[in-house]
Amino acid sequence: MSGHSKWSTIKRQKSAQDAKRGAIFTKIANSITIAVKQGGGIGDPSQNFRLRLAIDNARAVNMPKENIERAIKRALEKDASTFEEITYEGFAPGGISVIVEAASDNTTRTTAEVKSLFNKSGASFGHPGSVSYQFKQAGRIIAQKETKTFDDIFSIAVEAGAEDIEEAGDEVFIYTLPDNLQSVKNFIEKAGLVIEEAEIIREPVTIISITDKGQKEKIEDFISSLENLDDVHKVYTNLE
Repeated sequence: MSGHSKWSTIKRQKSAQDAKRGAIFTKIANSITIAVKQGGGIGDPSQNFRLRLAIDNARAVNMPKENIERAIKRALEKDASTFEEITYEGFAPGGISVIVEAASDNTTRTTAEVKSLFNKSGASFGHPGSVSYQFKQAGRIIAQKETKTFDDIFSIAVEAGAEDIEEAGDEVFIYTLPDNLQSVKNFIEKAGLVIEEAEIIREPVTIISITDKGQKEKIEDFISSLENLDDVHKVYTNLE
């Protein structure tokens, strides 16, 4: 019986992992579709930098080639005209600013789901522009340190034209101006760094620190719930 019980546990874990993997693939497929639309309907990654970034992120999580091609094809078809990118703004408990980026073929459904989570979590759903001014767009590259020291990577990043760099364990976060993301990414790749992710993000101008552990956990649960919605692909906050 113990063997059967163990196998049942493994099956449940595998099912959960497969579901999580599928959800990640769905979000990335949506980001690919949006990248094609934002790029003026260009489905060639060599001529659409945002699409190339989305494909790179897809490959980083081992998304199958056919899934990537299917997402591009969907973006090029007429059916994609109903697929929209939506941005929501508001405040989490404690006055934390929140921006939610979603992509959906049914904005009414997505808006209702996001609003419902805000209400259930004691958060305040805001109007467009209510918190976006507290964030700025920036390019962010996450690279592996591997055999290089932080000083080595810092020198490479500076030479590449990066704005800032942070050390995070075995990784480094390299920040750039949005328009310089492509050139910096190409430079540090040629320098031998392995890039895990490169994208345009919303970086908070000021950070808010929450010292109450219970309240911070409540905020983090709220953010996780938003991220778990099928149509949501990015959530930004100014929480430390």
